[in-house]
Amino acid sequence: MTATAHSPTAPLPKPRHRRASCAAIAATCWIVAALLVAIANSELAASPVAAVVIEVLAILILAGAYMRIAVPEATLDHALFVGTAWVLLAIATELIMTARSGRQWFALLGTPANGGLRCVLLIAWLIAPALFVRSHE
Repeated sequence: MTATAHSPTAPLPKPRHRRASCAAIAATCWIVAALLVAIANSELAASPVAAVVIEVLAILILAGAYMRIAVPEATLDHALFVGTAWVLLAIATELIMTARSGRQWFALLGTPANGGLRCVLLIAWLIAPALFVRSHE
C-alpha cells in the first residue's frame, strides 16, 4: 500500500456535471440575450444606433449574469471561449433563419449595410463575458 500525498493548493478536477451545467447556463443566457437582441432589432428598426445600444446592453447584462451565476471563478480563456461560442451561435442562427425564411435575416448581428454597427455587435457577443472575469490567472 502506498499513500499518495496531495498538495492542499493543487486544483481539484472539475466534475463532469459541472461542465454540463455551465454549458446549459451559457446556452440559456445566449438564448435570452438573442431573444432580447432580436426584439430590440425589430422594435427599433427606425433607429439603428439606439437599437445597437440596447442590444449591446442586453448582451452585457446576460454575459454578466452568466459569469456571476455559472462560473464566478472563470478565467479569461473560459470567458473568451464562451464569447466565441456565442458569436458562432449568432452566425449559425442567422444562416438558418435566412435559409428557412427565404429572405435575409440579420436580427442578431445587424445588416451588412451598417458595417460599423455590425462590428460593434460582433465584438459585443465576443468579449462581453470577458468583461466580467474576476480571476487574473
